[in-house]
This record gives sequence, C-alpha cells and structure tokens, in this order.
Amino acid sequence: MFQEATRRTPDKQRDAFFDNAKYLAIVLVAMGHSWEPLKGGSRILEGVYTVVYAFHMPAFIIISGFFSRSFDMRPDRLRRLVTGVLVPYVIFETAYSLFQRYGNDDPGMRITLLDPWFLTWFLVALFIWRLTTPLWKSVRRPLPIALGVAMFASVSPAIGDDLDLQRVLQFLPYFVLGLCLKPEHFRMVRTRRMRIVAVPVFALALAIGWWAVPRMNAAWFYHRDAAQELLAPWWSGPVMVLALFGCSVLLTACFFAWVPGRRMWFTTLGAGTLYGYLLHGFVIKAGEYYGWFEPKWLHRPLGEIFVTLVAGAVVTALCTAPVRRVFKFAMEPEMRWAFKPDPADAARDRETREQQEQRERREKVSA
Repeated sequence: MFQEATRRTPDKQRDAFFDNAKYLAIVLVAMGHSWEPLKGGSRILEGVYTVVYAFHMPAFIIISGFFSRSFDMRPDRLRRLVTGVLVPYVIFETAYSLFQRYGNDDPGMRITLLDPWFLTWFLVALFIWRLTTPLWKSVRRPLPIALGVAMFASVSPAIGDDLDLQRVLQFLPYFVLGLCLKPEHFRMVRTRRMRIVAVPVFALALAIGWWAVPRMNAAWFYHRDAAQELLAPWWSGPVMVLALFGCSVLLTACFFAWVPGRRMWFTTLGAGTLYGYLLHGFVIKAGEYYGWFEPKWLHRPLGEIFVTLVAGAVVTALCTAPVRRVFKFAMEPEMRWAFKPDPADAARDRETREQQEQRERREKVSA
C-alpha cells in the first residue's frame, strides 16, 4: 500500500522487514473483510475479527507515517502524492460507486468524491495526513496534539461524513506516531524476548475479544463515528480513543515482533500492497452481491477457514507483478503531461544513478 512512498527506491535499498509487514497486514485486511458476511453466527470468529481490527489498520498507518518522514512540499514529492494517492482515489472511488450501482442494482448510488465508500477512505486520509506532515514535524509534542485532535473528533458528530473526516482525525495519532518513530524503534520490538511476550499478549487479546463480543460495539474499532452516534455518552469518546490507541499500539508491536526481517517468498509482494488493497474489495463486494457467502457450510468452522484461505490467496495474487503491470495506469500513472518539468528532477536522477554506479563498483571490488 505504500509503494507511492518508495517506488523509486532501488530494490537493494528496500528493507525486507517493511515489505513483509505490509504484505502480512494486507492479508489480514482481506481476511477481515471476508469475515464480515460470516461472523454474525460465530462468536469465536467475531472475537478474532475484533482483535485483527484492533491492529491491522494501525499497523498500516504507522508504517505509512514512518515512510512519510521525509515528505515536504518539494515539487517531485507533491507530484508523487497526486499520482500515487489522489488519482487512484478518484479512479477507484468512481469504480466502486459504479460497481455498487450496477453490481448491486442500486440506482440511487451517486458518484461523489466527497463521501468515500468502502475502503477508499484510506487514500483520502493518507493524502491529508501526508500534506500535513511538515506541520507535525515542526511542533514540539506532535503525538499528544494528534491524540487531542482525535479525542475532540470523537465527541463531535457535527464533523459529518464528508471525506470521512472522522476516520481521518481519529486515526491521525497512528500516522503521527509513525512520523515520530526511527529505525531503532522497530528493531527494539524485533527481539526474541518480544516475540515470546507477544504470544500471551495475543492469547489474552483473543480471550478479551471473545468476552467483549456481546458487550461492546465493534464500530469503535472503525473510528468512523463520534461517541454520540454510537449511542454512548460523550465522555466515552475520548476514553475509547486513548484506550484503543494503547491496545492497538501494543498489538501492533507484537505483530511487528513476529514479522520476519529476512527476505521471504512473499517479500517482493510488499511493494504491491496498494494493488491488493484496492482490488480485493471488488472480489469481496462481488461475493456479497452474488451470494457467494450464502452456502450454509461456509458458516461452519471448516467453511470459515476455507473462506479465510481463499481471501489470503486472492489478495496475494493481486499483489503480484503481472497484476501490477496491468493496473499500473490507475495506481501509478506518470501524468507528465499534467505537470511542468522540474529542472531539479534531472539533477536528482543523475545523482541517484551516480550513487548506484558507485555502490555497484564497491560491490565488485569487495567481491
């Protein structure tokens, strides 16, 4: 999902850990979406769903913030933000709206770029978060301020649904946390001790998730509503923002602890997670529209496992190079015709080529 931040980085400089984390997180996203039509009849599945939703998007957003640390208003970075985030949003928001209108026989479904539908909200949020990065880098206490913004949003139903601003503001602390992190912070959680600790933490989280199913509204994990809209007292909004932030960061750290740091068979797929994210939604929605989730055997344990494996396989296929080549026009358009040429680009490209040539010469000498 984050190749717009690193797509010009040579493969030799890519960190396998982050590619592995992005791939595993997008698999969890697809699995979570596939569980939604099934979880109503299974308390265990709904408990697992709750735990996964507590950390899979926070993990994505933290990584996104980490890779946004160098963002400024430089023309080439603004162009990549437009072509890698804004343009895909316009294309896929339109495509999903049309799919809902005709695939689900919903003639009332309007095409509007102000009300993100289904999973396109993340692109709007990423665009806004990244544009505000210079501001967060300039203030003294960015994380407490971001938490304050999220807490204020959680008691402000008047914010409304335009651009899914509730989610933009309530998920903001995770992005700002990513901006504040350094490589050594990720190394701190990738230790043997942390991997051991992660096991009982996840076990406890699953037990709490199972216990909370009939007692807690899972919509809290979506961060798309104010407390009043969830029929809860206003003061519960700030409390839940802080509580969920603590739980999500803890589970995300445990998740990162178990992400492999070496190259795996799926490492290269981490560069294509935006493709898997945006395309798998069509498969999930098609399943809902055309009754793929209706057979009763799918609502039993073996059926739920089958659906989970299929969702993982589908999103894996959608992250592969052939799919990326087909859909590159929508995900990573060049759009040179839309921007003025920047003389600094040529100088930067030349410097990058020279650095790569020097690195290759050093490798030859050391060999």
